[in-house]
Amino acid sequence: MDSPILENIFREIQLDTSAERAIYLQLSDAILLLIKKGNLRSGQKLISSRDLAKLVGINRITVSKAFEELQMQGWLESFVGKGTFVSSHIPEIEPTKLQQDTINKGQKIAGFSLNEKQYLSNPYFVPNATYHLDDGYPDPKLAPLKELYRAYRNQLTRSGIYQKFGSYGSPDGSEFYKQALSRYLNETRGLNTTEENILSVRGTLMGINLVCTALIKSGDVVVSGIPGWQRAEHNFLHAKANHIGIPVDEHGLVVDELKKICKQKKVRMVYVTPHHHYPTTVSLRIDRRLELLRLANEYGFIIFEDDYDFDFHYAHRPLLPLASADENGMVIYCGSFSKSFSPAFRMGYLVASENVIKHLANVRMLLDRQGDHILDNAMAELLNDGTVQRYVRKALTIYEERRDYFCNLLSNELDEVVNFTIPDGGMTVWTKFDKRINLDILSQKAYEKGLYISDGKMHQYSTYNENAIRLGFASSSIEQLADSVHILKGLV
Repeated sequence: MDSPILENIFREIQLDTSAERAIYLQLSDAILLLIKKGNLRSGQKLISSRDLAKLVGINRITVSKAFEELQMQGWLESFVGKGTFVSSHIPEIEPTKLQQDTINKGQKIAGFSLNEKQYLSNPYFVPNATYHLDDGYPDPKLAPLKELYRAYRNQLTRSGIYQKFGSYGSPDGSEFYKQALSRYLNETRGLNTTEENILSVRGTLMGINLVCTALIKSGDVVVSGIPGWQRAEHNFLHAKANHIGIPVDEHGLVVDELKKICKQKKVRMVYVTPHHHYPTTVSLRIDRRLELLRLANEYGFIIFEDDYDFDFHYAHRPLLPLASADENGMVIYCGSFSKSFSPAFRMGYLVASENVIKHLANVRMLLDRQGDHILDNAMAELLNDGTVQRYVRKALTIYEERRDYFCNLLSNELDEVVNFTIPDGGMTVWTKFDKRINLDILSQKAYEKGLYISDGKMHQYSTYNENAIRLGFASSSIEQLADSVHILKGLV
């Protein structure tokens, strides 16, 4: 006869017939929990499948399946003519009364220690607002998504299935993509590359992290402009580099300050966004560009050129990258389709001397065996048939119109509280607010009204705080820009 206590234990099991999880699995979960809690002990005999079926109100076959599931996992063992028992190999567990928060503790707090202090805080926020003056994102409605979908589908249906899906490919990217990208960069940016100079990465941030991992040692000096891109700076610090910030003025990075540092310290790398400096959008003047290249040749440091939005320049043709004038292999050039095409598609690339690319590809395999060759090949098709070039020309006209409209709005509606310079390119306006305006509070109030703007904290330093934020105009329509400025005006 089964123990009344044991029957009471099983009688408390609750099964949900409306749940997606199968009933026999729900029952096996419940029995397993009883074992883990110590209510069922090692070697203890269970009640029969027939009696358990009656207690919980289900079919005996379902109970048998639950028992079989736990037997396969090693929690139960069955003997012909004797019955089903809790496995004798399970150590004795003292029965405990588990509270709900204790049951879920492992879901929230790991049982092992974390070295969280070794990493700088990298908070992120995914806004869900009707309006957005963002960090400078493109308008996905303009992107050739249908063409990309068609090109991606073509990759899935064409021949060479094993080569595409049956094995790994090159860690530096597919040959088809690197060839197409090399031609595109040579034609549009004046570079002198072959496919051996290309490494495909999942966006600019991965490129920075890979370079820091592969080429920066603890104590190396890395120089960049202040204000700058916090994500890049955190990568330098995580690599245990000695990060030194130098000023940025209306003509870009103050290269004379870099020269002073070079005379005192061995600089390993200079990170720069010369085309449209992040976050201020100013362009690095030609004399400073040439001096930066000269200093790199003289002192032997790496120039990491982050050219995140090369295609979008309105005043004249885009200034050619530093990499186009680099004759000695001092520049690692980084670009991204994510910024100009869509942030959702993680498509970036590094361009460097062949031996650097081979080294980076070798290190990359420790993190990511390879990128998305299918997506890369689809993008290659769009490069080869001119789709990307047509998209850029179309988007450039629309973004310039939005820039002009937005800047007029700022001047007419917020002239007393903001100060800005109309950017020659890019997708944002670097906007300085009156010091009396608390940007943190302003961003919170704006979000309550359905408008997302930055709180400006990522652009504040101990030596720099202009109470400024980037107001992105490219991803919003003319009507949305008007509504956004109307909301800001009502708050300030």
